[in-house]
Amino acid sequence: MRSIILIIASLCSLPAFSQQNEKPNVLFIIADDLTTTALSTYENTLSKTPNIDNLAASGTLYTRAYCQYPVCGPSRASMMFGYYPSATQTYGYVSGRENIGPDRKSWSQLFKDNGYYTARVSKIYHMGVPGDIEKGSNGTDDEASWNERFNSQGPEWKAEGEAELVQNNPYGLNPRKGGNVMTTVKADGDDLVHSDGKTAEKASELIRKHKNEPFFMAVGFVRPHVPFVAPKSYFKPYPHEQMVLPPMVQNDWDDIPERGINYVTSLNAQMSEEQEKKAVAAYYASVAYMDAQIGKVLNTLKEEGLEDNTIIIFTSDHGFHLGEHRFWMKVSLHEESVRVPMIIKVPGKKPGICHSFAELLDLYPTVAELAGLEYSDHIQGKSLIETLENPAKKVRDMAFSMHRWRGKFAYLIRTEKWAYIQYDEDASGGMELFDMDHDSKQYNNLAHNPQYAEVVELMQNKLKTKLQEVRENDLGIEYSADN
Repeated sequence: MRSIILIIASLCSLPAFSQQNEKPNVLFIIADDLTTTALSTYENTLSKTPNIDNLAASGTLYTRAYCQYPVCGPSRASMMFGYYPSATQTYGYVSGRENIGPDRKSWSQLFKDNGYYTARVSKIYHMGVPGDIEKGSNGTDDEASWNERFNSQGPEWKAEGEAELVQNNPYGLNPRKGGNVMTTVKADGDDLVHSDGKTAEKASELIRKHKNEPFFMAVGFVRPHVPFVAPKSYFKPYPHEQMVLPPMVQNDWDDIPERGINYVTSLNAQMSEEQEKKAVAAYYASVAYMDAQIGKVLNTLKEEGLEDNTIIIFTSDHGFHLGEHRFWMKVSLHEESVRVPMIIKVPGKKPGICHSFAELLDLYPTVAELAGLEYSDHIQGKSLIETLENPAKKVRDMAFSMHRWRGKFAYLIRTEKWAYIQYDEDASGGMELFDMDHDSKQYNNLAHNPQYAEVVELMQNKLKTKLQEVRENDLGIEYSADN
């Protein structure tokens, strides 16, 4: 059946690629910890990202794309293999191959096995930041996915320059402590001192080298993941004194379950208002630096005359809190943490803005079909090809995400009107319900308001059905809600 669908698609809706290669190239670009709220192409008028903006203007921009797990490792494993984390039981800092097994093909492996040169430049599967970047190591990469792989070593928080720790806990006032904390470095030197600059340079080199053969190039930028490190010139447009913090709502946490309070907050990180502003400014500077590196890669593609034969995808593994509800980092199932930017540019397709729900694991079947490749019937993503033809088309009516924190699960069902978060399958850890039409920043939890009892019941039924659906797989993995 899938072969018939692919043949019909190739005749009716797929683009007519240039004859330079018989097969379309794929350039997959992913940023780390990038929230939509920090991109000018989405909703931020202060943070300037001209290269991402230009890509969005020439491709299809998805306004309702969601990750399946708001932590790097599980999100990337889900995206690359096309299965929900709750189907594969992949929740840690691993590649996903451990549970998927040797016979299931990753997204890039499918292209590799169909005659493509596949290369990974820097972080695609999980890679510890800053640890693996400092060492220049592979992290928990999946070797079977690539013909070649390249790591981009960088100094990270040890970079020469003006460093500052903008949270007082857990490392006191020492700005040179590593790890997953908010250290800012206004670094000396140019772009090539750092990992992302090296990544752009290597990706450009590989594009030039392999321009005469079909390639799947996966380019992973580590910014704006902490530490917030960028050449000091990128900080200049963002003086921290002029940063505007999200509104502080009185008693904001009163209606949020204990497990809904994010693991890093302004309170437990002991952040002053000035530190909060410095963190936001440094995040924007990191995004600007990353955007500039994307511009270099896209410019190389243009210089080599490959734009008419290359599918370009841009996204992030999950979002990031920048002080909303006084939350920071990821892990939360609130909007800023789970919503991701997503852009797909296909030669010959008109640009557009798509408001259909989309999930990161939808990229696998979408690009495979664009390239005319058959993939496993077990893949749990949905092809977005119809939205590339008609951005008004709806492929999904909701998005699903989840996380496991300290051994306990939480789930998100996001529909057109509602965002429903449930802690534990029996809701024993609490619930959150937000009317996204009137409360898009999620300040008023309606889950325990008797007027919304029917809505809660509806969303609980949707969640139950979704969990049953995502566990129906042929992976031979025994599901356990406790593991």
